Amino acid sequence: MTDPVLWAKRKLEYAFSDPSLLEQALTHRSASKRNNERLEFLGDAMLNFVVARQLFLQRPEDAEGDLSRGRAALVNKSMLAEVGRKLGIDAQLVLGAGELRSGGAQRSSALADAVEALIGAVLLDGGHDAADALIRRLLGESLAQLPPADALKDAKTRLQEWLQGRGMDLPAYAVENVRGRDHNQVFIVSCQVTESGLRTEGTGLSRRRAEQDAAELMLNRLNDGSD
Repeated sequence: MTDPVLWAKRKLEYAFSDPSLLEQALTHRSASKRNNERLEFLGDAMLNFVVARQLFLQRPEDAEGDLSRGRAALVNKSMLAEVGRKLGIDAQLVLGAGELRSGGAQRSSALADAVEALIGAVLLDGGHDAADALIRRLLGESLAQLPPADALKDAKTRLQEWLQGRGMDLPAYAVENVRGRDHNQVFIVSCQVTESGLRTEGTGLSRRRAEQDAAELMLNRLNDGSD
């Protein structure tokens, strides 16, 4: 493990006045009662605000729902865990013995929580401007590369809008089959658009994912037929 203060200067481009806040931000709940959960709560609130403000300023044509989808695409466990991996947080995390043996430092949830906790620690240590600058450094590239609003809509939403725009009824979804054991199930879901006479089947590890897959397939068939 690199000295946390030196690591923060190099990776976060921030020098802590109170290193104990940095230490707390990097301490998993399995290691101590003084852990990063409270800082994570604070950092999450700051992160959502800054990203919402940046989207509001950068995407003046987006409606409220579009802005919400954009924020969700940027502020989620998967995205934040990837930020944590790039920062090398896994090598800095302080974990309990059991969590350490089970590979807890590489878990997406632990990495994402630590990123939010670090934001919270910087907010307390250096104030709003320092935390704002850190968030824009960490997510600036992802903000700039965020796809257009329509591309962020999930398949079910895009299918619904496609049908409504043509005065057609909404699709009907039904679970056709569920395979596998409880902890490893695969769902097969159908999507039917009565007016077009089309039916698709999607698969996924949850009903929701299978519905999205079926909706994507239906969109492809509808668009192929509309050429």
